Amino acid sequence: MKLEIATYKATKYAVMNFHYSKTMPPFGCSFSVFNSTGEWCGVILYSKGASNKIAMPYKLMQGQVIELVRVALNGKQESTSKAISISLNLVKKLNPLVKLIISFADTGQKHIGTIYQATNWYYTGVSKGDTPSYIHKRTGRKYHNRNVSNSGFKDNNTKRCPKVSDCIEIKGTDKFKYIFPADKSMVPLCKSLHKPYPKAIPAAIA
Repeated sequence: MKLEIATYKATKYAVMNFHYSKTMPPFGCSFSVFNSTGEWCGVILYSKGASNKIAMPYKLMQGQVIELVRVALNGKQESTSKAISISLNLVKKLNPLVKLIISFADTGQKHIGTIYQATNWYYTGVSKGDTPSYIHKRTGRKYHNRNVSNSGFKDNNTKRCPKVSDCIEIKGTDKFKYIFPADKSMVPLCKSLHKPYPKAIPAAIA
């Protein structure tokens, strides 16, 4: 198995075809995954994340924390956990300023974060799904709440976006949050925040 830097085109194709969300997040550091026979299996995508306050809880600066936002693979890879491990090493090599990586397992998809547990991430608890998303009635495309508006424009009315009235609101789901130290200096903090791994989705969430 090997990984190579992926293009935007390859990343978008994998996300739209292999990931349950069918939504393309902000593009960042993306890797194409190839199995032992050289067959392309999809991508693993890291980016700055959905929140501009992603670094604040860890007393770090913006840019020092990134998020693993998509594991968009077609199932032809020998090992998903091995692919993630390789990608983490590449991220650390290519982004020396990054100190911490976060990711989420969506309880709405019955995910508990098995791949993160298998690659020694630290589990820090449940992130409440208070933020809704939207499905466009005509196209079926899914949008983050920041990418729709009542007027059909965003960013100080300079960019067009879907109107809320043209979409169906989908309630947000709770997510299990995991963190991974990209820098050794973050290990003590990660250990201090670590909780026992979830083995099932609690009835209060399901």
